[in-house]
Amino acid sequence: MYDVPHLRFPEFGGEWRKYKLAEICSFFSGGTPSSSKKEYYDGNIPFIRSGELHMDKTELFITEVGLDNSAAKIVDVGDLLLALYGATSGDIAISQIKGAINQAILCIRTTQNKKFIESVWKKHVEKLLQTYLQGGQGNLSADIVKNISFYFAESNEQIKLAKFITLLDERIATQNKIIEKQQSLIKGLAAQLTQSGIPNVRLCDCLECHSSTLQEDCVSATGSYPVYGATGLIGYTNNYAYNGESILIVKDGSSVGSLSYVNDHFSVIGTLNYLTAYEEHSILYLYYALMTFNFTPYITGMAIPHIYFKDYGKAKLFYPSIEKRIRIASLLHNIEQKLAVEQNLVKSLSVQKSYLLRMLFI
Repeated sequence: MYDVPHLRFPEFGGEWRKYKLAEICSFFSGGTPSSSKKEYYDGNIPFIRSGELHMDKTELFITEVGLDNSAAKIVDVGDLLLALYGATSGDIAISQIKGAINQAILCIRTTQNKKFIESVWKKHVEKLLQTYLQGGQGNLSADIVKNISFYFAESNEQIKLAKFITLLDERIATQNKIIEKQQSLIKGLAAQLTQSGIPNVRLCDCLECHSSTLQEDCVSATGSYPVYGATGLIGYTNNYAYNGESILIVKDGSSVGSLSYVNDHFSVIGTLNYLTAYEEHSILYLYYALMTFNFTPYITGMAIPHIYFKDYGKAKLFYPSIEKRIRIASLLHNIEQKLAVEQNLVKSLSVQKSYLLRMLFI
């Protein structure tokens, strides 16, 4: 078996060579200035944290004094950054900004094509995490990363592959911007159209709230009917809780108050409620009205936030004539259907990229 990828640009031949990353890269991590020293923060040096690898800006900034009196290290635009710890462990990106990094980020410098390394890492990242973060526990480290081996093409082939993957990434980024703009449009129109009059109807007079005792471990990968959780579709069962139009609302956790609309057979797990409309009330209009509703005053609980329908159900919304409700709901629903098409397209592009990473890299 030759050390070549399954798919290849026709102008290239020869086998790829295998290297440990330590043979062709240098590495360093950073540190965090003491949070008790106010003079270390609110400076002009971007402080990049592991959740910000793909961003062109940071939430925190440190001062020169903070940099000099800590293990924080400066990275440049174009450096390869790898998240070592926590929920983002294994995430990799080419830095878009010059800034400081903390101990949770590993900077990788090399004369090899960085986009090539980023791509081959992404091909293997799931297997790497399964190997070094068993059961979701543990962290990557510089020593682990240094001893990982990948196959490398010669320079010109690396450049060609990097350009190709970059074009695909740019197409995905453009698609995500289209989605963001449509989401903003829907929220903006929903706020304008459903708040154009004086609130005149209580939610509890229009909607009925239903709870669920279904646990996530009772949900299967296959089945006749979908089951929804805080992140969306999470699996299937062979029974359903409701058939028809409903508003799904996250009632506890970090995404409390998040909404979705369904019109079919479905069930939800216990972190969600589902709201159904009383006869002659327009649930689709109410869904868009709730999309811009401020749930903050109704949130209780410190460690785990909760909302209860008995509280926010007393709030009033603007509820116009049936003709106006139909026009508003129809307009916003049509835009949401267009949004769904755009979201399916970005999913298809992501699947295509995953396939190409498998086929173009060893």
